[in-house]
Amino acid sequence: MFGVGFEKQRNGNVGLKVIGSGLGRTGTLSTKLALEQLGFAPCHHMVEVFMNPTSVPLWIAAANGEPDWHAIFAGYSAMVDHPGCAYWRELADFYPEAKVLHTVRDPEKWFDSTQATIFNPDRPGPPGGPLKVFMDQLHAWYGGDIHDRAFMVDFFRRHTEAVVAGVPKERLLVFNVAEGWDPLCAFLGVPVPETPYPRGNSTSEFQARVASGQMPIDPSKLMRP
Repeated sequence: MFGVGFEKQRNGNVGLKVIGSGLGRTGTLSTKLALEQLGFAPCHHMVEVFMNPTSVPLWIAAANGEPDWHAIFAGYSAMVDHPGCAYWRELADFYPEAKVLHTVRDPEKWFDSTQATIFNPDRPGPPGGPLKVFMDQLHAWYGGDIHDRAFMVDFFRRHTEAVVAGVPKERLLVFNVAEGWDPLCAFLGVPVPETPYPRGNSTSEFQARVASGQMPIDPSKLMRP
């Protein structure tokens, strides 16, 4: 199923080739950098929304049931992280040749990481406007208190179970970035690089950049469509 069509996509045809269903703070920035190094570039990540605020209304429309995936992912070859991971099922249907990459980590450590970074209760959110609507929709997608450990750990597990149940085995890789290049490259059918697997956006790096008034992720690391 993923032979000729997948190779044609990877060689430049329009459309996502890799759909990241893993939640934010599961090594998604490292995975973005890895996918781009492997030729699946550029890869969409939450930071792209902040770098391109004109895309915010498109994501608001998607949350309201009116997605324009062609417009949202124009120029992109892959997607990881929020907000796209919330639409893994729709995107898997929309891009039937794409493979699904589900990043995971220990759920308890994942929760701790979210509370120190992206869902930090002490970090002020947008004061208003479309970005606030977007962030409110993102939080609402979880369907409960994003600061409640028991709820979020259970959500993490249920999300993984839903992806595993909803994607054919030959189309899916459940992946922990600690595993490095080998399983990812085998899944995508590409050679293993000689360089180490990328590492980026650790909790300490995220906090240091925010504390200094910078974007949580270094824009110089981003590959633009």
